[in-house]
Amino acid sequence: MAKIKTAYFCQNCGVESAKWVGKCPSCGEWNTYVEEVIQKEESQRGAWKPGNTDPKKVSKPKRLKEINYEEQSRLVSGDEELDRVLGGGIVPGSLVLIGGEPGIGKSTLMLQIALMLRHTKILYVSGEESENQIKMRSERMKYQSDQCYVLSETNTQHIFQQIELLKPDLLVIDSIQTLHSQYVASAAGSVSQVRECTAELMKFAKQTGTPVFLIGHITKDGSIAGPKILEHMVDTVLQFEGDRHLSYRILRTSKNRFGSTNELGIYEMHADGLKAVTNPSDILLTQREEQLNGVAIGAMLEGNRPLLIEIQSLVSPATYGTPQRSSTGHDAKRLNMLLAVLEKRGGMRLGQQDVFLNVAGGLRVDDPGLDLSVCASIISSHEDSPIDPGICFAGEVGLGGEIRAVNRIESRIAEAAKMGFQKIILSRYAIKGLDKSKFSIEISPVGKLEEMYRHLFL
Repeated sequence: MAKIKTAYFCQNCGVESAKWVGKCPSCGEWNTYVEEVIQKEESQRGAWKPGNTDPKKVSKPKRLKEINYEEQSRLVSGDEELDRVLGGGIVPGSLVLIGGEPGIGKSTLMLQIALMLRHTKILYVSGEESENQIKMRSERMKYQSDQCYVLSETNTQHIFQQIELLKPDLLVIDSIQTLHSQYVASAAGSVSQVRECTAELMKFAKQTGTPVFLIGHITKDGSIAGPKILEHMVDTVLQFEGDRHLSYRILRTSKNRFGSTNELGIYEMHADGLKAVTNPSDILLTQREEQLNGVAIGAMLEGNRPLLIEIQSLVSPATYGTPQRSSTGHDAKRLNMLLAVLEKRGGMRLGQQDVFLNVAGGLRVDDPGLDLSVCASIISSHEDSPIDPGICFAGEVGLGGEIRAVNRIESRIAEAAKMGFQKIILSRYAIKGLDKSKFSIEISPVGKLEEMYRHLFL
């Protein structure tokens, strides 16, 4: 009987060690090493299927100018939001990882994409659901496809045997943590298994040019489960976010070798699947019948997409001693900075006030162009005076109280005009070279916070 060989792996970064250590020398995390059984033979590791590669084909170094490159056409999925975050479509031979909380809609999204691509042969491999469960889910959707094949299997070698027979044009794995390879003796979901299965799928994708989508679990802190090397191996990492108790879902790109990492896709969950939101500004603006203080509309950018979102503030006296500073969807440190600017440069007494800030719609924003709308909403709540609902804001606030210009101001103005706003307040430094006659909205440039205050409340 062969001797069982074990090793210790860091659950955070995947570094291997011959013995247990308390602190990982690579990532610095404590108590992350776990003992796993590994295979003694290393020669077959990473081979997606024996016999599928040409033994005569040996890689040799080439001069960069000698490499023949032809831009490959992307596969358009038919889902505008997914195509946007991927950079224009699905790249042949790419490996895409989608992570998100349980029940957020990852499997629903990928099954919906598989059913929408009616002229593309797709293999949907599920290690978590049976074929009957997937059929029940597909019945709720309005899409029908004769080219979508379902396989309930977790052994990678059995999966590759079916791939060899079917030869799909696109492969979906749900999920990568449920697969196991016969070349590794540890349990499914361990660092060794996740790394090995991903390596086999990556080699298959690159050798055959077949795009592969991997669905991944996440840990309690929101990061994708498994070693960090998993995110380094794949070409694209997508994060599917949102509150399970709300209907809206957000698809973000945290890594993309074939496009921008600043794009954003918004979906709305219905009983029959996920529906793309083509006009997100309309749903992010709360419909209210009366004017409320502490509400301001800001024009922001997510990638190349302009959005109008609602900033809500509540300023009230601190009745429990120490004032509270709380923000939902906005950077708390930037909120504290803006409060200090309002107190120092604007003369507002906020030291003994509780300040609560909320970004409506469940979004998390980091665009500095929202500074002006945040300050306006705080001033509105503090003065107990509502802002005209036909006014929106776009500008960055500096430590001196000055209003700084933000990028792509024309896109922000055009989005505000399209949504029916009558006035937009922005930095006077952003209107240099701007043709105001192109826009039907009134443009009010300001240079200091006190100028904005006079525009709104005097």
